[in-house]
Amino acid sequence: MLKFIHLTDTHLVPAKQALWGLDPAWRLRRAVQSINRHHADAEFCVVTGDLTHYGQREAYVALAEELSQLVVPCLHILGNHDHRATYCSIFEDASVDTNGFVQFVRSAGELGRCVFLDTNEPGVHHGVFCEKRAEWLRARLSENTGDKVTLFMHHPPFNVELPSMDQYSLLDPSHFRHAIDGHESRIRHIFFGHVHRPICGAWRGISFSTLRGTNHQVALDFDATTLIRGSHEPPQYGVVFMDLERLIVHMHDYLYRGETFMMDGSKEFLEYS
Repeated sequence: MLKFIHLTDTHLVPAKQALWGLDPAWRLRRAVQSINRHHADAEFCVVTGDLTHYGQREAYVALAEELSQLVVPCLHILGNHDHRATYCSIFEDASVDTNGFVQFVRSAGELGRCVFLDTNEPGVHHGVFCEKRAEWLRARLSENTGDKVTLFMHHPPFNVELPSMDQYSLLDPSHFRHAIDGHESRIRHIFFGHVHRPICGAWRGISFSTLRGTNHQVALDFDATTLIRGSHEPPQYGVVFMDLERLIVHMHDYLYRGETFMMDGSKEFLEYS
């Protein structure tokens, strides 16, 4: 059984600054504390992009400080709010491909491989997966063709039927689609971020999931077509379990502080932690 944690859209800003009335560093810190307390047995934690909000060096420094408190290894990829060169200057051990994109592979043993993709394009909010990136992915999929593959990316390669966010998904998903042609049956799941909502489903026979970010969210608004409506719904992280037969994702609202109770009629109330 492989267990890992999925975080996304941390949107760090320089220390002591707020974003949409919230403190991104504090909210990430609480996620880290919860993960350390309850999921120290996880194999790794992955953050699927929008690590910072403005791509500032000071924000990446703050991010590195918060993530350094994790007791499990942490992997990250880039989102549209990130700045690739600044990120790599702070995270000097970042894995990049021969073209400088933050793309890499991690073995999952008998469960195959985890492949991490870069959809960041400077100066725009939609995602880009160009032919160079697609060539890299195609080459990885052509290796060890008996392996199953789990993909991680920031932008979804399809619309999620939220018009205000769909305008900022992959601008041209054709390179990605061509890269995975013929390999769909090997791709177990796609984890992505960007949308700031808990969503799951299937695309081309491939299951997928995403979840709320650790700071602000996108409201469930099917009518907005251009402007994005934000919300302060609770932040989440995902707890993922994988074995040869199953892939299970639990979404955890880690800042929930209400009561829990025993459902055997004993009326024993416990503080949630």
